[in-house]
Amino acid sequence: MRLLLFGPPGGGKGTQATLLKEKYTIPHISTGDILRKSVSDGTTLGVRAKEHMDKGKLVPDDIMIGLVGEVLKSGDCNNGFILDGFPRTVAQAEALDVVFKELDIELDAVIYVKVDQEEIISRLSQRWMCRSCNNIFNTAIDTIDHNECPKCGGILYQRDDDKPDVVKQRLDIYEKTTLPVLNYYNTTGKLIEVDGTGNVREVYNRILAGVQK
Repeated sequence: MRLLLFGPPGGGKGTQATLLKEKYTIPHISTGDILRKSVSDGTTLGVRAKEHMDKGKLVPDDIMIGLVGEVLKSGDCNNGFILDGFPRTVAQAEALDVVFKELDIELDAVIYVKVDQEEIISRLSQRWMCRSCNNIFNTAIDTIDHNECPKCGGILYQRDDDKPDVVKQRLDIYEKTTLPVLNYYNTTGKLIEVDGTGNVREVYNRILAGVQK
């Protein structure tokens, strides 16, 4: 199963990717994770990426495409993958299609988890993370002390980009640059739109129903 998971920041893509990974026994490719790993490992692409990151600039498309391509070429992806967080622009989608063609890969589905802006702002503004174990908690459903992680006792904090005014800016950028990617994939007949509201299991079942069709 070769899936591309698409949706707004805070839309629950990571949670759903974990469930789909277990369901289909395929790797979850998070571009954020592979970027951080390549920088940490000091790979050729990682060094190039770090030069841009240290200057506060976005990592260029050619580097991101190269990183994704390296993972797709690995033996881990022979039986499929879930690509999460990429592509974010039409140009990236077009470049990714070139990589797919070179590797003789055909996507089974592009899953769009749709959540409205008000819901996203509410979700992220209530999200807290642990500095020690990286567990995520939501004050709407979790009973937590904002100073202490209930899992490991570590310090809880709220990311700057999870604060309401910053979230609004992130969503504005998303709508301007990323939503056009939906139109790009809609022409392929592989796009599956899923309502991302409700509990985790409800959204997961909607995704499965769409994929199985």
